[in-house]
Amino acid sequence: MARYSTDLCIIGAGSGGLVLASGAVQLGARVTLIEGALMGGDCLNYGCVPSKALLAAAKRVQAVRQGGAGVGGVEPAVDFPAVMARVHEAIAQIAPHDSQERFEALGVRVLRAFARFTGPDRVEAGAETITARRFVIATGAHAIVPDLPGLDQVPFYTNETIFTLTARPQALVILGAGPVAVEMAQAFVRLGSKVTMVARSRVMGQDDPQAVAVVTDRLRAEGVTILEGCPAIAVARDGEGVGVTLSDGSRLAASHLLVAMGRAPAIKRLNLAAAGVQVKDGGVVVDASLRTTNRKVFAIGDVAGGPQFTHLAAYHAGLVLRQAVLGLPARSKAALPRVTYTEPELAQIGATEAEARATHGTALTVLREDFSHMDRAITDQTTAGFIKLMIVKGRPIGVTLVGAHAGEQISLWALALAGKVKLSTIAGMVAPYPTLNEISKRAAGAYFSPRLFGSAWIKTLVRAAQRLLA
Repeated sequence: MARYSTDLCIIGAGSGGLVLASGAVQLGARVTLIEGALMGGDCLNYGCVPSKALLAAAKRVQAVRQGGAGVGGVEPAVDFPAVMARVHEAIAQIAPHDSQERFEALGVRVLRAFARFTGPDRVEAGAETITARRFVIATGAHAIVPDLPGLDQVPFYTNETIFTLTARPQALVILGAGPVAVEMAQAFVRLGSKVTMVARSRVMGQDDPQAVAVVTDRLRAEGVTILEGCPAIAVARDGEGVGVTLSDGSRLAASHLLVAMGRAPAIKRLNLAAAGVQVKDGGVVVDASLRTTNRKVFAIGDVAGGPQFTHLAAYHAGLVLRQAVLGLPARSKAALPRVTYTEPELAQIGATEAEARATHGTALTVLREDFSHMDRAITDQTTAGFIKLMIVKGRPIGVTLVGAHAGEQISLWALALAGKVKLSTIAGMVAPYPTLNEISKRAAGAYFSPRLFGSAWIKTLVRAAQRLLA
């Protein structure tokens, strides 16, 4: 078996691995990147890119169906194969940026094989043994397939296979109620499928219930059946389709079944015990610097046991780049935004109201401003939703946004939390009129309004000033 030594060996060519490989090689490090499946990982091939392309197509379909002021809606003719072709076209357009050819042109040594540790300082990949100064595990996650009676006997889809469909599902049952489930529920119901979503407890349980209600109200209005607190207990073949039995004894008939019950870190092949890397609750144990129990090995992105987002993996890559390439200290401490890309979108950064109340009690101030009061939302007929600010001692510690383009608007608050910006700065900014982002300025200003306009001493001061000005 051939042996090769390098400065940095990265296992996994998803978002985190690619960002790290690109940065490290351009700084002058010798980099080996190992990928046993598809370049670009989950985000490009099974996640962010295809799902957003499908949602975009479904949004255009819904716009035709819905119409608007002075424009009558009509039931659109949906060419489902063309929709899916567009999904794969989007993947193909982005793929060159993540390709083996691009990274080899940058100077990265790319091995297309699955890697496994054979010791604390070496891995095997294909016919090679690689030793390195530092290793980085960036293998991402895979769809969880639950231990559900009958599931191994029926055809079903996950986020990794749903985009291979070439014919529109007539009746789609979705097991799960997280972001993937709700996004796919809205996409497929808009494309003309009958959709039922089965939630073990409540939909999007980690998010603000009031914000979730705005999303689920829209889903139901568009035709999605949502069953909460009634998990599936068994599945079985039902003619050409699938029958799903629920905990209350009822039964659903589906032409297609989508299992969207979360994703687990992809670490099974890695033989981490040989490297002395500890695993807990299915993920790699890391410290605040993303270092594992083997000081030579880091873990980033989905495998590090935290939230599973592409932007988090890219952020992790920057932290490891500082340490493994530049020899500088770095710790993970950024506030992390998350977005569910339904219509309306739901975005969150920092603490939710429930989390903030549990931590800060009476020191917490919660402010809410509705989009129905915003001029741009009124002109665009996108008044569903609100912003909710969680504030302690004049500083925002959490923001919930549900409404049109919430994912774009949350970036202002990501900057505010990262830079420890005072609420007065947000209230004092000049926002262009009319824009949806005015809601952030208005909500921030609402914190100061009672302190300013309801203060007796301020009124006394104003009266004195007026006498002097006379």
